[in-house]
Amino acid sequence: MVATTEVLSAATMEQFKKQPLDVDVVADTRLIVLNAAELSINTGSVSFSPPNSSKVFEPSKVYLDEEDEILVLDFADTLPLGVGILAIGFEGTLNDKMNGFYRSLYEHNGEKKNMAVTQFEPADARRCFPCWDEPACKATFKITLDLPSELVALSNMPIIEEKVNGPLKTVSYQESPVMSTYLVAIVVGLFDYVEDHTPDGIKVRVYCQVGEANQGKFALEVAVGTLGLYKDYFDVPYPLPKLDMIAIPDFSSGAMENYGLVTYRETLLLYDEQHSAAANKQGGIFVEHVATAVAHELAHQWFGNLVTMEWWTDLWLNEGFATWVGYLATDSLFPEWKIWTQFLDETTNGLTLDGLAESHPIEVEVNHAAEINEIFDDISYRKGASVIRMLQSYLGVQCFQKTYGLPLRRDPVTKLMNTWTKQKGYPVVSVNVKDQKLEFEQSQFFSSGSHGDGQWVVPITFCCGSYEKKTSFLLQNKLETRDVHEFSFDSNRSSWIKLNVDQTGFYRVKYDEELAARLRYAIENKHLTGTDRFGILDDSFALCMARQLPLTSLLTLMAAYRKELEYTVLSNLISITRKVGRIVADARPDLMDNINQFFINLFQYSAEMLGWDAKQGESHLDAMLRGEVLIALAVFGHKETLIKASRRFDAFLNDRNTPLLPPDTRKAAYVAVMQSVTSSNRTDFECFLRVYRDPDLSHEQTRILGSLSSCPDPGIVHEILKFSLSPEDKWDFIAKTFSGYLTPSFVSEVVSPFASFEKVKEVEEFFASRETPAIARTLKQSVELVNINANWVESIQGEKNLGEAVQELAYRKYCCYTKLNTNNSKIGIS
Repeated sequence: MVATTEVLSAATMEQFKKQPLDVDVVADTRLIVLNAAELSINTGSVSFSPPNSSKVFEPSKVYLDEEDEILVLDFADTLPLGVGILAIGFEGTLNDKMNGFYRSLYEHNGEKKNMAVTQFEPADARRCFPCWDEPACKATFKITLDLPSELVALSNMPIIEEKVNGPLKTVSYQESPVMSTYLVAIVVGLFDYVEDHTPDGIKVRVYCQVGEANQGKFALEVAVGTLGLYKDYFDVPYPLPKLDMIAIPDFSSGAMENYGLVTYRETLLLYDEQHSAAANKQGGIFVEHVATAVAHELAHQWFGNLVTMEWWTDLWLNEGFATWVGYLATDSLFPEWKIWTQFLDETTNGLTLDGLAESHPIEVEVNHAAEINEIFDDISYRKGASVIRMLQSYLGVQCFQKTYGLPLRRDPVTKLMNTWTKQKGYPVVSVNVKDQKLEFEQSQFFSSGSHGDGQWVVPITFCCGSYEKKTSFLLQNKLETRDVHEFSFDSNRSSWIKLNVDQTGFYRVKYDEELAARLRYAIENKHLTGTDRFGILDDSFALCMARQLPLTSLLTLMAAYRKELEYTVLSNLISITRKVGRIVADARPDLMDNINQFFINLFQYSAEMLGWDAKQGESHLDAMLRGEVLIALAVFGHKETLIKASRRFDAFLNDRNTPLLPPDTRKAAYVAVMQSVTSSNRTDFECFLRVYRDPDLSHEQTRILGSLSSCPDPGIVHEILKFSLSPEDKWDFIAKTFSGYLTPSFVSEVVSPFASFEKVKEVEEFFASRETPAIARTLKQSVELVNINANWVESIQGEKNLGEAVQELAYRKYCCYTKLNTNNSKIGIS
């Protein structure tokens, strides 16, 4: 049976009535089986009207299986072949689970109201209406809605008719193109919008809550520019007559690419010039940044909506490609952002998850709808995007653009791609100088320190001493060698070797001691690009975590970055310092004073260069970096930063528009102030809550929530937990509140940072009676990370001379300081 048309009729915002579907019966059958969940079926209204016949077939049995989410219609007679009409009467409720057809709360003129929103991906259209809820089962959709006349109703297609009848109105929409059920969208509520058109006449609108239309202008600009870019890149026009994008207050995912009506979490679509930080304009999917989020979702209008995967096993082609091409579009629109350097964050996240034994291949088997949400993860998005980027680098830009989306059947591309998509994990490539030979050896990398038997076709790139000549080859065996004389490599200290040039490959690199020392020299003297400096640091951290390098080696390398000013590199260094700090706190708490002082030393140079206040003509990246550096110094207890932050926070409380605390540094001030909050000195905490509840400062809510956990006082921390969740503070409440995409994320964020075998046991016991298919894979991954952390703690505890090394690093006098302060006085932060 093939569904060709589905018609949705809404009697109110809260329930649906009869739904006729055009169904093509192509073989003899007495059964019609659809997907349905959380619906009440009116069994007396189910019928099938065959083509060219007055006879109506009614099922003898109607059975709704809630566990498998299927509706079975069992007819007494065999149905005739051909296209007939299946009618099903049913009711459904606007739920509060942020999936299916649900309620989102918003305020209008100080009054709380409900917005009706759909979120059907991956398999929740069945909670709104009976359907064949699989991506391969495409249909056209005619949607008609009855709703209160004062409300705005949006759907995938433009309105063709609107009839007002007293307090209600009926809105009918154009028939959609053929598409999957997960792309159907409806949003009902009160909205404002801003509008523009592409050069070829496509109407583009950004909808938001009443009074916030100006905050949609940046996303509108990005959308209009991106549609033009994609039209040229894909060589296919945008396929619909309009594009709407709308900000939703309560939204479980970052954004959703519904055909012609893209829904977003508010912070991923709206940008307030006065209250949004520079980071909100750009960045990657799922991290509250506008430009790449818009570019990602609009890529789906072609790659995912126009052309759709057959089943969720190929989700990575949807999400990996959209992530990659989103960066391509953002780079074209905003080349000053150096967005491809920031793409390294995507690769790192993919490498981190794929370094676990509990990872999964890019092409992963999905056997039940309950398993789908778990593969919306860093493998599908980040590894998928990184492998696509690696393939582009190997094929070349022009060749890749000609062949993307087509079956790549010529060797060695097929063999290469199969090794990356059909097996989990990735290699670490060890490079050594031995007997005038460069040895390249690959082995499967695990963050646990163990070794697997995986083998890949690895596109190797490397250069020696300069970027003028780059060498490349495919590493297809476990071990291969090259003559060092081919590459002008000699004993001169400045002669360095860097593998994976520009970090285009999805693998890690381990250098022998001599090569590692040469790279430290190259980093200190800025001989390497920012992407390569990032890669060396990131690989070394991963190798240290896997206990393949001692912590002293990692710390010595980190010291080479003390004059780093590249945004992405320094941002990664900050992230690594926090992770190392947490592990050392568990392993050697006696070293924390020196560790924190060493970390402060690393960031004082950049903090002095950036200061607290924006500088005339500074880059967008400097604006983003300023906040991150100041947050790091606050976390590590830098006194001058804490004092300055407190003064500026006080100024902000007196004047929300004070130039002393612009959006880019507000979180730094929040984090610093929370360091001093205690149960007996909670004034600033109360101030935070007042700002959080201010309806005019919605952008501050995310920054405040992200800062509250900085408080060291256990009493306040417990109060914050209750504030963040509910007075119940129970798993049942959490599982209900953070349903869908958010439940796995919640489990990962809470469990993964633990670092003891006792916590492993505690977590396993807690979830023994609470595990569900929706979190099974994430829970295993999180427990594995706790074991990895616990083993790392034990390794650090046994590392000789660590205390002496940390002390020396903490009090080493760096030459860059004397350049800034010739009188050797302590550097302050202005």
